[in-house]
Amino acid sequence: MKLNFSFIVPVYNRPKEIEELLQSMLALEYNKDFEIVIVEDGSFETSADCIESFKDRLSISYYQKPNTGPGDSRNFGMQKAKGNYYLILDSDVILPKSYLLKVESFLQKNYVHCFGGPDDAHQSFSNLQKAISFSMTSYLTTGGIRGRKNAVNRFEPRSFNMGLSKEAFQASKGFGNIHPGEDPDLTIRLWKLGFTTALIPDAKVFHKRRISWKKFHTQVRKFGLVRPILTHWHPETSKITYWFPTFFILYLAISIGALILGFWYFMAFLGLYLVTIGIGAYITFKNISIAIQSILAVLIQFYGYGKGFFTSYYYIHLLKKDPEEQFPKLFFKE
Repeated sequence: MKLNFSFIVPVYNRPKEIEELLQSMLALEYNKDFEIVIVEDGSFETSADCIESFKDRLSISYYQKPNTGPGDSRNFGMQKAKGNYYLILDSDVILPKSYLLKVESFLQKNYVHCFGGPDDAHQSFSNLQKAISFSMTSYLTTGGIRGRKNAVNRFEPRSFNMGLSKEAFQASKGFGNIHPGEDPDLTIRLWKLGFTTALIPDAKVFHKRRISWKKFHTQVRKFGLVRPILTHWHPETSKITYWFPTFFILYLAISIGALILGFWYFMAFLGLYLVTIGIGAYITFKNISIAIQSILAVLIQFYGYGKGFFTSYYYIHLLKKDPEEQFPKLFFKE
């Protein structure tokens, strides 16, 4: 089939990031037309001036609307788009020059109605951003699970780098009002409707992620809070791996207690794991500061996600609380 791509990008108070993303789109090695739909989600610091400076070089449609969250903004953008295949990106990504070529090549050979791609740290990113990226994507942490090639045919795309056909969007009605977690929820609903998903390993983006430790902790804690809600909605998706960060916190507490009592073995195994993280980060970036910060990022990731997961599991699965009533800040109202 003929593929007509429309990029869908929600943005909230991030004009600088949109500028970097659009600059990378200008450099794409792709000789066919594509559309860019940018949806300003109730920003008080808009991207209007930035976008205007690109309109003579890129085909951009720009919409401003009240703040209803990224999921609803993506749905809004897809409703306005002219293409038949939507490429959904976060505003804080940068595209490699070959991105569209890799996507088109894969879909022409192995068409799927929904795909996801991996993310990485760009060389221009700060040490903190690189450390957080390593924590979230490394095979040494739970962050690497979605990017493994053995998950190609049963992949949960994330909306920072996600493709969705017009047909699948219309059948599923797009994203729900939970955030974060709107992307795995959509994927699971697509599976139930009979659509397939895939990983395109070469369709990589450079993803900035959070820019402070506090924001990173808040983000991973929300990821943890969301997962038991998703398994409550979709019980068949429950996995023991979702408990790993919580088990990590428990093991850390046991290790500290054992060390106080004079037993160092538990802490030694923990230390060996963290040193392995640091070595892995150093091999990747050749920077000792990033290696050290990667260890801290993993600890924050596991602590934030693990605590959030257990808290949400307790209220949703054990006390049978309503998710929207118990965690209203995870849901946007239309």
